[in-house]
Amino acid sequence: QVQLVESGGGLVQAGGSLRLSCAASGSTFSTYTMGWFRQAPGKEREFVAAINYRTYYADSVKGRFTISRDNAKNTVYLQMNSLKPEDTAVYYCAARKSLGQIGILRTPEWYDYWGQGTQVTVSS
Repeated sequence: QVQLVESGGGLVQAGGSLRLSCAASGSTFSTYTMGWFRQAPGKEREFVAAINYRTYYADSVKGRFTISRDNAKNTVYLQMNSLKPEDTAVYYCAARKSLGQIGILRTPEWYDYWGQGTQVTVSS
């Protein structure tokens, strides 16, 4: 069983930056694909970024967001720059003990473990 705890959300003005963190329990963190998803009110949960041996990004965040991981700290990060009001959402960390292919790891259903979410609000 893996527990995920997100942190780092908050209120920021458009154009600003935030860094989200997701701390994972367990001893085999390096073998997991880690993903970030977000869900705005009234919308479906959508893929933001993922990382295993490489990184993957949604087109809407490419060039602005960077996903990274520190396996020694069992932590995955999402650095968010040039934030826009449309980035406002609850951001969730997800994990699965598998590599996955680019198509499948964009789908929330593929992941086995989820964090509780952290709110990001970008004001205009």
